[in-house]
Amino acid sequence: MSLIAWDDSLTVGINEIDEQHHKLVQLINGLHNHMLAGDASTIMNKVLDRIIEYTGFHFATEEQLMLENDYPDSIAHKQQHKELVDTAIELQEKLKSGNTHLTMETLHFLQDWLQHHILGSDKKLAKYLISKGVE
Repeated sequence: MSLIAWDDSLTVGINEIDEQHHKLVQLINGLHNHMLAGDASTIMNKVLDRIIEYTGFHFATEEQLMLENDYPDSIAHKQQHKELVDTAIELQEKLKSGNTHLTMETLHFLQDWLQHHILGSDKKLAKYLISKGVE
């Protein structure tokens, strides 16, 4: 069972961003599946590492598009990215030190953040980029 069901509401209309969002959804769903299967924490840590790595790649893509197209709300958008990365790295450090375990609460945080970010900030960014001719 998927934690996040991909549907058209998550599409922003910029192919590169949509493909990356879809990959993030797949990665988060994969982490969820590992958790439900009761896989070892080492496996889940590796999957979380991959999510954090790919999220950084995705954010860099968005931030480059913002820079190239003079996005007026880039400071606030980048701050949202930074806050998620900081939270994810803090969680990653706790998991690796054994001070916490991956929980459904953590997965729901990732799910909520991703969906709200896509439906809010990323849709706004995409609308602006499309008006500048980005596809």
